[in-house]
Parts: sequence; C-alpha cells; structure tokens
Amino acid sequence: MRAALARLARCVHLVTSRSLGPYQTAVVRIGLAATWLLFLLREFPHRHLLYGPEGPWGWSMARRLIAGNDAFTLLMWSDGRLWFEAVYGLAVVASALLLVGWRTRTMSVLFMVGVLSLQNRNIFVGDGGDNVVHLLAIYLVLTRCGQVWSLDARRAARAGAWGREPWADRAGPVLWAGSAAALAAVTALGVAGWGWLLFFWVLLTGQAVWWWLGRRAPDGQAYVLSDVVAHLVHNGALSVIMAETCLIYATAGWYKIQGSRWQDGTAVYYPLQLESFSPWPGLSEMLAGQGLLVLAMTYGTVLTQVAFPFALLNRRAKNALLALMMAEHLAIAVLLGLPFFSMAMIAADSVFLPTVFLLWAGRGCARARDGVVRRARVVLGRGRYGGHEAGEPAGPARKPPVRPS
Repeated sequence: MRAALARLARCVHLVTSRSLGPYQTAVVRIGLAATWLLFLLREFPHRHLLYGPEGPWGWSMARRLIAGNDAFTLLMWSDGRLWFEAVYGLAVVASALLLVGWRTRTMSVLFMVGVLSLQNRNIFVGDGGDNVVHLLAIYLVLTRCGQVWSLDARRAARAGAWGREPWADRAGPVLWAGSAAALAAVTALGVAGWGWLLFFWVLLTGQAVWWWLGRRAPDGQAYVLSDVVAHLVHNGALSVIMAETCLIYATAGWYKIQGSRWQDGTAVYYPLQLESFSPWPGLSEMLAGQGLLVLAMTYGTVLTQVAFPFALLNRRAKNALLALMMAEHLAIAVLLGLPFFSMAMIAADSVFLPTVFLLWAGRGCARARDGVVRRARVVLGRGRYGGHEAGEPAGPARKPPVRPS
C-alpha cells in the first residue's frame, strides 16, 4: 500500500512540477504549422474557389449550415472580398509565426482561429488530414509548445544571460491587450457564439493573471499555484493528443479488418489504379503489378495500425511501429499525391518520438543551419575572413563583446 501511494505521489509531483514533452510538443507545433502554411500557399491561387464568397459553396448556404451546428468561423461575419483576404492573410501570417515560435501563446490562438475559420467555411473540401489539423490546432492552444526550438525560447535564454527579468517583455502584453480589445468588440457585437466567447475569455484572463502574478510576486504562492495549473493543462492536452492519435489508428485498423478487400490482401492495389491518385503513373503501375508486395503492404498496414496502441507498452516495439507508420505516410504522399494528409499524420505521430532521437535530430539541423549561414556569409563577403579569398591572410580576430555584469 505504501509503495502504491509513493508511486502515486511521484506521478502527481511529475505532472504538477513541469510541462512534459517539451521537444515533442515543439515538433508537433512545427509540423502542424508547416503543414497548414504550405497548404495555404499552394492553394493561394484557388483560395476564392475553396473558401471565398465566389466559390460553389456560397456564403448564404454556408451561413445556413453554420446556423445549425454553431461552428466557429470569422468568414461568416461578412461576405466581403476584403474581409476574406484579411482572414486568409491572418491564417498565413499566424502559421508562419507559429512555425518559428514567435509569441507562441498568442500565435497558437490566432493559428486556431485561422484553421477553424477556413475549414468551417467549407467543410466539403477537407479530408482526414484536415480533421487532424482541426483537432490539433485546438489542443495546441493548451500546451506550452514554445519551450524549445522557438524564438521565444531563444529570447528567454538571452534575457537570462543578460540578467533581465522575463516579465520585462513589452511585445507580448501589447499583443494580448490588442487581442482583449478585439475580443471585447466581438462580444459587444454578438457575432460569435457564447461558447467560443467563453473559451477565448478564459484563455485571455488566465494568461493575464499568470503574467501579472509573475510580474508582481514571482516567488509567491499564488504564482506557484498558477504555474501548477498551467503544467496540468499542458500535460492534459499532451495526453489528449496522444490518445487522439491512438484512437485514429485503432479505429482505422479495426474498420479495415471488416473490409473484404483488406481481408483478401488486395486493398492497396485499387488506389494505385485511380488516375486522380496517381501523380506518378509509371511507378504506381509498377507497384500494382507486384502481387506479393501489394499483399505485404495491405496486411502490414492493418497490422501496424491495430497494434500501435498496444505497442506503447514497450518502448522498442513502439519505436519500430512508429518508424513503419511514418514510412507508410511518406509512401502515401509520394504514390497517392496526398502530401498534406501525410504531413498532418506525421506531425501527430511525432508526439511519440523519443527525446534522445529529437535531440540528435535537433543537433543535426543546427549544424546544417550553421553551415548554410557560414556559407552564405562567405559568399556575401561577410564571412569569417572578412571577404578575403581563400588562402589570403585575414586581419586580426575581433574580440567578442564583453557583457555587462
């Protein structure tokens, strides 16, 4: 009994003392933002046809549908073209800033607003990947997804190195003050449902209270309590993302088992024969002609999806199946021409990646980035040798600036 209580106490301390999975949530943030940003940029020439008032799914028809399901979308506030362009531009900018981790708390909310506004405007152009983006955009708001690999983390590290208080930041409060003014205007106009208004006001109030307590009494009990609540919300949202990903694979696998084409091992053959899902017809035809390979891919897909939730009980089995599923999504992106669906699923899968692997990948990306930066500086004549040709002696090395104590 005492051992069980001790384990329970350790678990409670773990989920209340820190926000778990900082690298995993950062990868989900980067993958999700990149997926939506690339989709918006690719569909930019077709944006009016997909989501604009000039599309086949007209503004009045969408308004009638949304009146029945109370879905949130800014595009129902006006049918003007200028308003549509502003909302689309907001979605693009919020995705780009969330990708690099600039003011992630604010950008995650704006990112969610952009995703919901466009997807709920026309629900008939989405697929399974859009549903994943839809859900993860909501969950991501509740996480501290900018702890690492973000401009916010770099700014906090620099502030600590220079001995500055993190509460001295001015841009963050300005952004939240502007958001509060916009939310107050929306509340006064009554153009949004009360459920979403309550959700946004709770987010805004909680952020304001947390910031004010940290500024006034960072060592006080009230701030410690607010930080504990933030840790619990983050860890709860992280658990929901994991459960949602497992549910997606489990339901997909068990529904496949009931299909006759999946039972006889020929299900993978038929998508390869569809012209609309064959960006590389020659490659699809070649694979479709390999009967044994089609059989292995069909049964392997079902086995992987059904077994993955149970594989979480074993670290090695989980990592192996995770690699197989990511390889499967890459194959779907190439063979069936569904890159954004695959990117969304890989972003969701990334929540299960081991921290050791993420740190190794992060170091590799950092080395590649530094190499590109050095090469660019040499090409531009501002490199280490001050624009001298290779082999020519350079001037005296510059001493690094001395930071104030």
